Amino acid sequence: MGTLSGRSAIITGGLTGQGLAIAHALAREGANVAVGSYVNEMAGRRGDAAAYPDPVEIAEVRSALEVHGGKVFAAHLDVRDTVVIDDFVGAADKYCGPADILVNAAGTTAEHPVSGHSDELWLKIIDTNLNGAFRVTRRLLPGMIERGFGRIINIGSTAASVGWKENPAYCASKSGLLGLTRCVALEGAPHGVTCVMISPTWVETELMRRNVEQIVAREGKGRTLEDAMADIATQNPQLRIIQPEEVAALAAFLCREEAKGITMENIQITGGSLW
Repeated sequence: MGTLSGRSAIITGGLTGQGLAIAHALAREGANVAVGSYVNEMAGRRGDAAAYPDPVEIAEVRSALEVHGGKVFAAHLDVRDTVVIDDFVGAADKYCGPADILVNAAGTTAEHPVSGHSDELWLKIIDTNLNGAFRVTRRLLPGMIERGFGRIINIGSTAASVGWKENPAYCASKSGLLGLTRCVALEGAPHGVTCVMISPTWVETELMRRNVEQIVAREGKGRTLEDAMADIATQNPQLRIIQPEEVAALAAFLCREEAKGITMENIQITGGSLW
């Protein structure tokens, strides 16, 4: 029996990248998992770098997670839409049980300087990365408080602590997410609910690859994507790029009973880089 047996988790952005890695880690620990991402917006990304899954991937993810033995719910989830959030949470509750754990991993980014940055792109990134986490947390926090147990993990970034060139919306969203983390931690503290932000540097996901593709295109120096990825690895004292499973292992630990004293923290995974 796993350390999270009997617990249920909702992971936004859970069909891809870090969210999916965390879903596997929690499922291996015995938790029931409900994963949701914005499905099939590939044709209309409007300049952002997110790797939107298609409907076929929902079934594939569900099957892969069910191998761990727990209940799995997987569906479309748009964290920018409160009606969709309510529908997703209601269905996940019926199938997996009330959520004891929330991982806010839904996110996107785009390379663009402040000058000429469109309102549409700015608002899309803020609305996904920050407002989306707020909306889902607002929906689930009261139940956690009522039941006397909750673990809320926000997937942030080192961008919450420093500026990244031509990433104003992303940096602003992650800085805001850190502020939200601290406020939720204070609200939940008397009721057995913790809230922590995990802030990795570059993590090797499809979102990263798409973001780096935008950087390469902007620079116009004839570098390949592989060249750029290799350059990023050399910036890390460990000479490598952080893997999603490293973030997932930390998230799984933070959901355990013995992690109940860890709250209001911004835990960085940097490979030794100074942020």
